[in-house]
Amino acid sequence: MSSVLEITDPKFEEEVFNADKPVLVYFWASWCGPCQLVSPSVNAIAQTYSDRLKVVKLEVDPNPEATAKCKVEGVPALRLYKDKELLASHEGAITKQKLIETILDPYLG
Repeated sequence: MSSVLEITDPKFEEEVFNADKPVLVYFWASWCGPCQLVSPSVNAIAQTYSDRLKVVKLEVDPNPEATAKCKVEGVPALRLYKDKELLASHEGAITKQKLIETILDPYLG
């Protein structure tokens, strides 16, 4: 079972900016081929890091407010936030190992 929480614009502030631990936000679209490649990695990370990281996913097309607020220009996109601060950002397909090395490890240890 995936521990990735699907959110929408109205829940963004509460689930991301008011979270009590770092949050990895995964922006995706149903029509996006690379998103289908990245999704299994995001799900695996949600399970592996569940003790110290919250993972949420947000579909970009029906949620323009959060997409604009996070300056998402292409999908798939990943943003790592802690205490309302953007720690890391990536757009485009990424392997699970690279995601861990470049986005998570520098901030989660």
